[in-house]
Amino acid sequence: MSKEQKELKGMIGLEIHCYLVTKEKLFCKCKSSRERGLKPNINICAICTAQPGARPMLPNKTAVEKAIQIALMLNCKVNENLPWQRKHYNWPDLPKGYQNTLSGKHAIPLGVKGRFLGINISSMHLEEDPAAWDPETGEVDYNRSGLPLVEIITDPDFQTSEEVKEWLTKLLHNLSYLKAVDSNAGIKVDVNVNIPGKTERVEMKNINSIENIGLAIDCEFKRQLEEGARVKETRRFDPIKIITIKMREKEGAEDYRFIADPDLKPIILDNKIINEIKQTIPEPPEEKLKKIIKKFKIDNVNAEILTKNIDIAIFFEKVAEKIEPKFALPWVTINLFRLLNENKTTLDKIDINPEHFISLLKLVKDKKITELQAKQILKQFYPKSFDPNEQKVEGKITDEKELKKFAEKVMKDNTKAVNDYKSGDKKAFEFLMGQVMRYTDKRADFKIARVVLEKLLR
Repeated sequence: MSKEQKELKGMIGLEIHCYLVTKEKLFCKCKSSRERGLKPNINICAICTAQPGARPMLPNKTAVEKAIQIALMLNCKVNENLPWQRKHYNWPDLPKGYQNTLSGKHAIPLGVKGRFLGINISSMHLEEDPAAWDPETGEVDYNRSGLPLVEIITDPDFQTSEEVKEWLTKLLHNLSYLKAVDSNAGIKVDVNVNIPGKTERVEMKNINSIENIGLAIDCEFKRQLEEGARVKETRRFDPIKIITIKMREKEGAEDYRFIADPDLKPIILDNKIINEIKQTIPEPPEEKLKKIIKKFKIDNVNAEILTKNIDIAIFFEKVAEKIEPKFALPWVTINLFRLLNENKTTLDKIDINPEHFISLLKLVKDKKITELQAKQILKQFYPKSFDPNEQKVEGKITDEKELKKFAEKVMKDNTKAVNDYKSGDKKAFEFLMGQVMRYTDKRADFKIARVVLEKLLR
């Protein structure tokens, strides 16, 4: 890319679609599953496949509440009278021939005039997802049809792809704190790009990763600079060839033939409902980070690790209220994380009582058990913790005479390792220490046992 292209700044706006975390779809009782690789067409019914005579149920209450949470997080004004619209278009993924949405020419969006991390939010709304159509096979999977989505529409306030990527990363982090959006389902973003005074706005549809969004923006800027863009159009991004391809000329609102949906009553909100939902919003990651650094005097690196996940941050705060923060820190950032990673899970999906965790750390801090014993007990906290004080755990061995007996037995049973050590092999010593810990069922005080073993090997 030339120097002129690198320095080029344009106008970029985003339409961000995120899946809400709910047990059921938006207008029916079908399971709201966003799992990848799910068998096609198993979570469907007459409503979400638009069978003749089927009418939608009342909108999913959880979806509405979580959409309001997001609007408040984005500092939007929440509207109180929200009529449902039918957005018409012909596409194989839309069984009804229209999409139920709170957006449109005559709609009142759920949230308007927001601002988030320096970017203006023109509106955000709730709507249903269409099905998934495979243009190569012609097959349609209706598992996704009717899933609740929020769409967040920004003003064209971005100038470069780097600004977009940085802002989107922070947006998703904040959304994860709300637990309103399914992070595993990913995002779908429509990106609007143009070069002021030179080109018309071009929309790139359904880009599904932050990396690809950045690539698509740079690619489209380059194309517009070289070819020009005098017609508003819709394009798609090919992440393999790194090109954008024309799909159609851009539709206007009139092309969608928006009408009020006669089968759905408007959503009516009031200040009481909105204020109650506002109380459920956790403090944002940036504030949580500052709070943990200041309150517990944790360094920036570890504080950022803790605040990547709201559950971990809250868990650490509870533990650090009763255990010295610096002592508790590695037990959370290393040992607890290891437990979660080994079991391929997250803290919100298992039942670990902070009080049980605190009791375990107190046993270590009071030198009643060894760190190795504590790590072994921590492994047993999956999937549900228990009070380690109620377990019959033999205490730490600190008596040198008792440790000497174990060390002598280890040396007797491992004469080769003893000879190797005396021949200069330092790794043999670590092996023998490991055997001492094994023979004592991890109860030996590591420092004292090390001194005892060193004396015997002289």
